[in-house]
Amino acid sequence: MGNVIDINRNWKFHFGDTTGADYMGYDDGAWRDINLPHDWSVEHIFDKANASGTGYLPGGTAWYRKHFILPDDVSEKRVRITFGGIYKHSRVWINSNYLGGWAYGYSTFTFDVSDFVRSGENVISVQVEHNEVADSRWFTGSGIYRDVTLEISDKNCFEKNGVFVSTQEIVNDNAVIKIEYKTLGCDGAEFTVEDKLGNPVAMGKCNGSCGDIQISVPDAELWSPDNPVMYNLVCRSIKSSVISDEITIPFGVRTAVFDANKGFFLNGKNIKLKGVCVHHDAGALGAAVPTSVWERRLKKFKEAGCNALRTAHNPPSSDLLDLCDKIGLLVMDEAFDEWEGAKNKWWQGHNVYPPKRFGYAGDFPMWHKADLEAMVLRDRNHPSIILWSIGNEIDYPNDPYVTPLFDEVLGNNDANKPAQERRYDDKKPDARRLTTVAKKLVDIVHAVDSTRPVLSALSFPELSTKTGFFDVLDVAGYNYREHFYEQDHKLFPEKVILGSENSHSPEAWYAVRDNEYICGQFLWTGIDFLGECRGWPVRISQAGMLDLCGNEKPLYYQRKAFWIDEPFVKIAVSRGTKDKTSVWSDSFVYMADEGETVSVSCYTNSESAELFINGKSLGKKTLTDKDGCRVTWEFPYESGVLTAKAGNAVDTIYTPENANKISFDIYENIGDCIQLEVELRDENGNVSSADDKVIYYQLIGDGEILGIENGKPDDLTCYAENYRSTYNGRAIVYVRKNAEKIRLYAFTKDGLNAEIEL
Repeated sequence: MGNVIDINRNWKFHFGDTTGADYMGYDDGAWRDINLPHDWSVEHIFDKANASGTGYLPGGTAWYRKHFILPDDVSEKRVRITFGGIYKHSRVWINSNYLGGWAYGYSTFTFDVSDFVRSGENVISVQVEHNEVADSRWFTGSGIYRDVTLEISDKNCFEKNGVFVSTQEIVNDNAVIKIEYKTLGCDGAEFTVEDKLGNPVAMGKCNGSCGDIQISVPDAELWSPDNPVMYNLVCRSIKSSVISDEITIPFGVRTAVFDANKGFFLNGKNIKLKGVCVHHDAGALGAAVPTSVWERRLKKFKEAGCNALRTAHNPPSSDLLDLCDKIGLLVMDEAFDEWEGAKNKWWQGHNVYPPKRFGYAGDFPMWHKADLEAMVLRDRNHPSIILWSIGNEIDYPNDPYVTPLFDEVLGNNDANKPAQERRYDDKKPDARRLTTVAKKLVDIVHAVDSTRPVLSALSFPELSTKTGFFDVLDVAGYNYREHFYEQDHKLFPEKVILGSENSHSPEAWYAVRDNEYICGQFLWTGIDFLGECRGWPVRISQAGMLDLCGNEKPLYYQRKAFWIDEPFVKIAVSRGTKDKTSVWSDSFVYMADEGETVSVSCYTNSESAELFINGKSLGKKTLTDKDGCRVTWEFPYESGVLTAKAGNAVDTIYTPENANKISFDIYENIGDCIQLEVELRDENGNVSSADDKVIYYQLIGDGEILGIENGKPDDLTCYAENYRSTYNGRAIVYVRKNAEKIRLYAFTKDGLNAEIEL
């Protein structure tokens, strides 16, 4: 039966170009030993000479090589190598034979190497070229930053991604599923559905090298965010009445329907999409993000009432989608941020002219079909996915597409755009071209998966509703255009509309809550991310409701107040007076100079909240929609204890004392990465939030520190170092463990120290 092998360990890496590394016999003994996934960008220093859009980190050219052994009977087998993602412009050889390359840095691709492998030693060589880092509006990373697998099977087997299972209907708890399949050299296939306990509950068999079959699953347990139950489909290919190959595909039974007037229905139940957008990095880890790191983040989203995720603005890792299936998050799977026209790429700070214009647009004409098909074929069996997105803000005004219908126009973030860039210029690409391209992309998706609708996230619907772009989409996503919901629903009553990208403002949520026909929203963003920064020395975007450590910000608790029913209250503090509707600069640190005015906010979903300072009430306040689940008190600071009460919910914070110990808390998980939450604590055991210190780390034993992150926007400490300051008293350390026991030591120069056995 087919055997899929993880070959992430024991690769050789060389940063820089070299001659002859494609040759099987090349001497790579002096090269660096690494394990995959690997992102070389985060190993280098932050440098202002690099692009602000990609976080001031470099690219370059590099080589990877992997030596591995295959058995004596390999000549009788089919052997395939799959790369989960290489950023970017990769070229691959095996045993000195050139297999080909892949341009897009986010696509998963497979080579059949059966004709080139041999028994005994084999060598894979990979060249990666990422020489222009101003090629994106966010951090991309560089290198083989996702998993690599080797699949060995019978020559007669299923095609790669050749089985697709979908739910056709559910009647009286019985589900009908459809299975479509394609094989290589087989003359039949049989399928067994196993429930979550591994018991067979349905089966079917059909003839032919390809085809489809419908199977009834009795008493089907339906997949949903509240009950993310999975089945397994065991697929066996048959050659001359003998089973030649077997693969297992996890899937979920569910229906998903978008209605232009009633919104979104999952398994017949009307729900609102409470979503967040996420980029693919994790700060110190760059783009090489272990599954367990995503798990910690996604569980926090769920705790805040989130039920949906948008992969901005590229195909994600398959591990992330597996987690969404397991945890219960609905997914908008997105392919591209640009098509034929290159967008502005900021490299000296956001909206600082002139931009650069490198990017995927140069590869799109030749590669778009292969990339789009690769995404849909790989991901279509995930029950979490409910929407395919073919693009993000492709219609962004004057960037580069223009129209004579608008002589002057600004986009979402164009306050500083020069006058000449705001105006119609007939020498730029015509926006009507987008309709033609969109139609082709929609057709490509539908040819591979006709069960899900296709969306594009529109930044300029006031134009795209006039050019035909809007018309060719199954679902129209609006980015920051809530003020067009009512008008466009009346003009286009048969078109499904949702918020594909939205601010954290209360009004953006109310536009979803109060309009039955709006399916939901996706916040920009769920997590802070590297790149798209305002300018040196800030290296990140701070738009997230979680910071780069994955810790909660005040935005998180405001969203939790909107999205969950269980009563809760959370305190946040700002020094000085400020706009009471703002949440950007708040923290959970209660500290100021005696007598200084502080603003203390309570986030709650209760009808009222009361605040106490050292046991004295500062008054009870009633919340209204205008407050956005937040009420604020301003008063002269005095040290001590703040307590908030809202219904039965209570929250308390303390004025921190100086730190006197380093505390470790291990995030419980089973996986490829141990996450150590690090805190400075005072003598009372409270986080010493205002006493940040540089902590040095040393690992004893067979393992490695993958990265240290504090989430501080302007901390330019190189990620390759073994030290980093805390931020608000906290940091996170990522450790890979290769032995049964290893020990991590932490210390500061002023005498604090700690150790933990892992």
